[in-house]
Amino acid sequence: MAELIDGKRISTMIKDECKQKVEEYKAQGIEICLAVIQVGNDPASSVYVNNKKKACAYVGMNSLSYELPEETTQEELLSLIQELNERKDVNGILVQLPVPAHIDEKTIINAIDPKKDVDGFHPQSVGSLCIGQPGFVSCTPAGIIQLLKRSDIDITGKHCVVIGRSNIVGKPMALLMLRENATVTIAHSKTKDLKAITRQADILIVAIGKPKFIDASYIKDGAVVIDVGIHRNADNKLCGDVDFDSAKEVASYITPVPGGVGPMTIAMLMKNCVDSISLQ
Repeated sequence: MAELIDGKRISTMIKDECKQKVEEYKAQGIEICLAVIQVGNDPASSVYVNNKKKACAYVGMNSLSYELPEETTQEELLSLIQELNERKDVNGILVQLPVPAHIDEKTIINAIDPKKDVDGFHPQSVGSLCIGQPGFVSCTPAGIIQLLKRSDIDITGKHCVVIGRSNIVGKPMALLMLRENATVTIAHSKTKDLKAITRQADILIVAIGKPKFIDASYIKDGAVVIDVGIHRNADNKLCGDVDFDSAKEVASYITPVPGGVGPMTIAMLMKNCVDSISLQ
């Protein structure tokens, strides 16, 4: 029976560490400010934005919120980003994704000053991660590393299989596991005989966006299972990409959904905001 990795507890630890650093900076006369931009009123995005505001308040950081109408043009959004790039009192800029279809996501990500890219999505941030230079790291993968380390799970020399190759989770996750000296395999929708590969994993990280897709038959006995997915099932209950009930019987450690990876994403965003001071 797997031991639960408690993302709520670990995320609170990280936010408390951020709170302390924010207080230390304030004592030196340095305020930290995060600007969050949301275009349109996608309900899930509104929840995330609200959670980010609450986290800023908890750690004692300032936050600016821009809730723009759905019909905002790309030029108007770029103009706001440019204004925030130039503001000395803004340390981090975050555009809540997805943006409406008439706005090009890549153009928006590329417009944010890499020194204020607290989401870690800018090509410069990703490039820095690739070659091991300082920079912002995408919050969800960074949070997963903290979940493993703070649960005393050794990463060095372990075979890690990441299912999913998105720019936001899969690819940066693989790079971070390499940085921690794991041997890494990336599997995806075109992988042949997925089960044979996942059953070799000491650490299995699942980010495929398919509810309850990975069950016990995909998991090696005693593997650590990290579930990045979040969905609502037929009963409107939250579930992940992993079939938790069967997986917990074979895994040694597992993250629940909710309460596993989710809370870590916002905790690491707070950490990136605090780290922005030294990067800037």
